[in-house]
Amino acid sequence: MTQLNVPSKKGISSVDIAILGAAAVWGASYLASRELTHFASLWGMMAIRFILAGAVLYLIRFLRPVKFSKTEVLSSLGIAVTLATVMTVETTGIYLTSATNSGLIISLSILFTPIIEGLVSKFWMPRMFYASAIGAIIGVGVLISGNGFTEPNLGDLLMIVAAVLRAVHTVSQGYFTHGKFTKGKKVDTTNITILQLVFAGTFFLILDPIGTANAAATYGLREWFLMGVLVIFCTVYGFMAMLWAIRKTSASRVALLQGTEPVWAVVIAVVIGGELMSAIGWLGAAVIIAACYWGLGIENRAREARLIK
Repeated sequence: MTQLNVPSKKGISSVDIAILGAAAVWGASYLASRELTHFASLWGMMAIRFILAGAVLYLIRFLRPVKFSKTEVLSSLGIAVTLATVMTVETTGIYLTSATNSGLIISLSILFTPIIEGLVSKFWMPRMFYASAIGAIIGVGVLISGNGFTEPNLGDLLMIVAAVLRAVHTVSQGYFTHGKFTKGKKVDTTNITILQLVFAGTFFLILDPIGTANAAATYGLREWFLMGVLVIFCTVYGFMAMLWAIRKTSASRVALLQGTEPVWAVVIAVVIGGELMSAIGWLGAAVIIAACYWGLGIENRAREARLIK
């Protein structure tokens, strides 16, 4: 059984802050990505984003060289496969359905993650944790309900699949970094992140090489600035923080804190993008935050009780 680290203090810990930071920068990525896709293909944009992020991390690591082990290569390949699959299905689903439907459906990963983690680890969260997760999903529904819901279609089905795959990806990061796959073996978080990003970027490059070349050729100063934001903050920091945090806590806790991502996305869209949000939207944001904080306390007590046993 994998031992989980428990924060020394109750409430918000440094691990939680790292996850919230990742959720915040990923919330910002929606605005930057939307702007960039106006100039070139989505696949090309993601190929550049992930390959550049991997290169930046490699240059940082070059200052303190560490060899890539076979275990790290295999672990990174496994994580990259789930990452690329999630983004492929999720992006296609978003294209085929409304932003309202996709935003609500993808939040189901908050529920799917503890279920899948429970199947893998044979350890289930208390019932009230699932109640808090449902509360967070309801908050997402309130947050994005201002645009109204559209009739379900193929895109909605793909978003349900994407929500399950995102949960699988979150759990797989734990399995490939500190689970049975790497039991008794030393793995380096930075090495795994570098390889994961390069593998995922290569997948998108193979998927659309022409679109990638066109993106690199047509981006102007503004587009490269946005790409820099995506690479440095949304990818290098976001992925490093998430991979580090998931080795310190449970996938269920990570998924719950990721539930604040829509809040950050809306706040950034309002403050930077100039979009408007009604009082109902702000109410939804408050419900998400309250539900997540409630769930964190439940998850923390459950892990403490597990270790005591």
